[in-house]
Amino acid sequence: MNENSEIQKLLHKFILNKCNSEESNEVVAYYRQNKLTDDFPTVEDIQLLADEVPEMDKAKADAIFSKILIDAKEAKETTIETKKIPLVRYLSIAASILVLVSLGWSYQQGFFQEKNNVVIDPNAITLQLANGDVQVISETKKSQVTDSKGNVVASQNGNKIVYDTQTTLENLVYNTIKIPYGKRFELQLSDGTIVHLNSGTTMKYPVKFIAGENRQVFLDGEAFFDVSKDKKHPFVVHADNLNVCVLGTHFNVSNYPEDDLTDVVLVEGSVGLQTANEKFDSEKNTILKPGFKGSFSKKDNRIETKPVLTEVYTSWIQGGLTFRNMTFRNITKKLERRYNVTIENQNSKLADEKFNASFGEEPIEKVLSYFNDIHGINYTIKNNKILIK
Repeated sequence: MNENSEIQKLLHKFILNKCNSEESNEVVAYYRQNKLTDDFPTVEDIQLLADEVPEMDKAKADAIFSKILIDAKEAKETTIETKKIPLVRYLSIAASILVLVSLGWSYQQGFFQEKNNVVIDPNAITLQLANGDVQVISETKKSQVTDSKGNVVASQNGNKIVYDTQTTLENLVYNTIKIPYGKRFELQLSDGTIVHLNSGTTMKYPVKFIAGENRQVFLDGEAFFDVSKDKKHPFVVHADNLNVCVLGTHFNVSNYPEDDLTDVVLVEGSVGLQTANEKFDSEKNTILKPGFKGSFSKKDNRIETKPVLTEVYTSWIQGGLTFRNMTFRNITKKLERRYNVTIENQNSKLADEKFNASFGEEPIEKVLSYFNDIHGINYTIKNNKILIK
């Protein structure tokens, strides 16, 4: 089998996350030999990542590999050199994409937008429209949000999107916004409700709320809601198996998939908590009062409440970072979302220790130095990876 066939086979296997250590070493050597990138991961990094990321579906991997071959063909057709270049060099040009698709990571993060074959930065804020189109939101620019017919339904200015209250829609049409790790964003919905979205959050919501219908949104992640009052149209936040029902109030919902609890903290007003299969009943459902937190256990569907300092749970809106009686295991999850980093904690004794601390807009080095000062942890930072021993 010739060299071209061998490298194609190896690259394909690499995308499928089926390379052993020796084969991964060949991929690394291939990258370095062809000078594709200066920061391609080491064999050790690849093997470590392979343990954490499941194998990609073969059909999806085939689609990515086909994309590489198409790019290679285009590179061949557009080259200005007259001398024939082996296919391996065309693959070298196109295979830079593997830095991000290695081990299926980028596909899981939505790097490929299949509908129009547009490559989307996984670190970008994205807005998916009702027709499936995805718009990248640049926080330094202004843009308009349109519907499938080209009508303007909202305007985006920097770190905020404001939806038009006069949009002439008669049916529910949903947009979905995704906030990556390391970023925050703000929405003003068509009823005037303000929503602050924390990092690592996805929210699905109507372009316009329809008269006679409850105002419903769907949340994965964390958001602070300042809900416009409307007694005729309750505002409902669907957080997996927990529904938060309000008429007009200020509250915070934290519903990250990896957390055992969904927490609702009430700052002002009143909210009702009920499981997804329950109907709202003020006499039977859990009603929160200002200054209380309701915690819904995803494991046993139970809701418990207790008084809290609300600013501990809302300081993130202004860039703050607060831990109260929180285990180091949960702290690392918050740090990963806040700073868009990967943290590996090899100190098993540290994982379940609890800490109290508050930070402002601090770099992660300062946060880690705090834990170093009080606990003497050893850590190293390389690119966006942090190893704690």
